[in-house]
Amino acid sequence: MTFSDLNLNRFLLNALDDLGFTVPTPIQERAFSVIMSSKDVVGIAQTGTGKTFAYLLPILRQHTYSDQKHPRVLIIVPTRELVVQVVKDIKSLTPYMNVRFAGIYGGTNINTDKQLVHAGLDILVATPGRLLDLALDGILKLKFIQKFVIDEVDEMMNLGFRPQIITLMDLLPNKRQSILFSATLTKEVDDLLDTFFKSPVKIEVATSGSPLDTIQQQAYPVPNFYTKVNFLKNILQDKNTFNKVLIFVKNKKQATILFDEMDLALPKQVAVIHSNKTQNYRLRSVEKFEKGSISILIATDIIARGLDLTNVSHVINFDIPKEPENYIHRIGRTGRAEQLGTSISLFTEAEADYLGEIELLMNREIDVFDLPESVEISTQLIDEEMPKSELEDTIEKRTDIVPSGPAYHEKKEKNARVNLGGSYRMKLAKKYKKPQTRGQKRK
Repeated sequence: MTFSDLNLNRFLLNALDDLGFTVPTPIQERAFSVIMSSKDVVGIAQTGTGKTFAYLLPILRQHTYSDQKHPRVLIIVPTRELVVQVVKDIKSLTPYMNVRFAGIYGGTNINTDKQLVHAGLDILVATPGRLLDLALDGILKLKFIQKFVIDEVDEMMNLGFRPQIITLMDLLPNKRQSILFSATLTKEVDDLLDTFFKSPVKIEVATSGSPLDTIQQQAYPVPNFYTKVNFLKNILQDKNTFNKVLIFVKNKKQATILFDEMDLALPKQVAVIHSNKTQNYRLRSVEKFEKGSISILIATDIIARGLDLTNVSHVINFDIPKEPENYIHRIGRTGRAEQLGTSISLFTEAEADYLGEIELLMNREIDVFDLPESVEISTQLIDEEMPKSELEDTIEKRTDIVPSGPAYHEKKEKNARVNLGGSYRMKLAKKYKKPQTRGQKRK
């Protein structure tokens, strides 16, 4: 099937042709007619499968001109970056249509958002907090909403937006079409469906435990933070292979440390984004990464979902997320649109169990390799890696990092591929054993 086989008008077909899209993804194909029928819809599909276009195409196909000020379509998403992405997608689909749309999110001047709403909109894309501010202030009237979309709803729940979502849905008219898209269907999401949706049609293409087949997954046992840094410095020198790399780090403190290290090794090639960075800085960093001005972007999980970053050659998990689903969302930034991609995960002994849980979720194994011979084993430890007693003894004497750490056993094999299978829970301890190294090297 091609987009021409769907009931799209010439305006949307021309836009898709300009974008170079001819064939819908499975979720786009299956969701189109159901959303067009005005039934409530629940779409479950893994990241990178085109969920945004899956709801935008039928909504825009049913769009009719109106001069009323208040929006008829409301789309809420969990992050500011995703607001920008959805607005960008709407813009790309509507060059031949007369559609008024805007995106609003927290951290900006609310008076500017009030002016946007007052000028009149057909489609509003927003984060829950800022949207609720405008609605409760009386600036935004929600009684005219005909179509309500919640995108990445499971992530909204993880971020604590459940009370805001419930409040917003109580403010919406009863006669509306509700559309929910997500990669996971949790109990909280089920409760939301039971309360606010009317006999929703469920469309499931692939669950969150089904990574894209276009992604080659690798993992390396690494003893500590700074050896991981050395690993990155070693492999990222190959700019032809690692031409567009997204590195996920678990928190903003470690992201900042890693950025400082990588910026010294690869000047003007690295950017970092996390919640402490201003919105403009974050958007500029993503834009530079997209355009190829920089080749490496370090980020926390703030952008693990939703953002359609094109042609990412590698996703590197600098650490292993505690929630297995977050791993799927992270690696889903590569291998998109049927292109090949690679994910590389670096795990310490403390993170080995997390990697095992990810395998259980995916029901597939991750290929584990020994560290390359050229990677230097560091003895420096960050605070959370230090033994408690040692950290307590030295906390008054220092403010950041001191050398310390145990010795590690000699490897039996260099760069040997390990692929242990069978009953995962019985063999996880054997597969993800304590990271072995070649022993310490002097700096």
